[in-house]
Amino acid sequence: MGRARKSKTSKRDKYASFGDMADEADEDADLPKDEAGRRKIKRQYAELLGIRIEKLRGRILNRERINKTIEGIYFICASCLKVCHSLDDGLSEDPANQNNLCGKCAKAQAAANSAAAAAAVKESGGSSRRPTRSTRKRAAAS
Repeated sequence: MGRARKSKTSKRDKYASFGDMADEADEDADLPKDEAGRRKIKRQYAELLGIRIEKLRGRILNRERINKTIEGIYFICASCLKVCHSLDDGLSEDPANQNNLCGKCAKAQAAANSAAAAAAVKESGGSSRRPTRSTRKRAAAS
């Protein structure tokens, strides 16, 4: 029995993605080596996960030990759905690991929450605290 023939592929097709990688390396050339490496890993995570990013929103993907005291965390921001790193983008970590936010989204959410609280106070007619002095006059002791 004969073997099936392989289709011929040109060398250009075989290494087509190599040109894309060179372009990305040029973009990261002005960054420090460690930051460029983190950007590359974030891109790889985004490509690898694809449409599953929506399903994994807010979750931690990987923890890495940078040195004895610093820990780096790759995660998907629950708000903007980007793959982020704690050193580059900041991290607002959720104890339940379901709603982790990057620094930019956490700041925006905090500002929105404080604006909503201020609007609620204004709508209710002022402060909810009781006045410190009573408006009633006390009867004089006789």
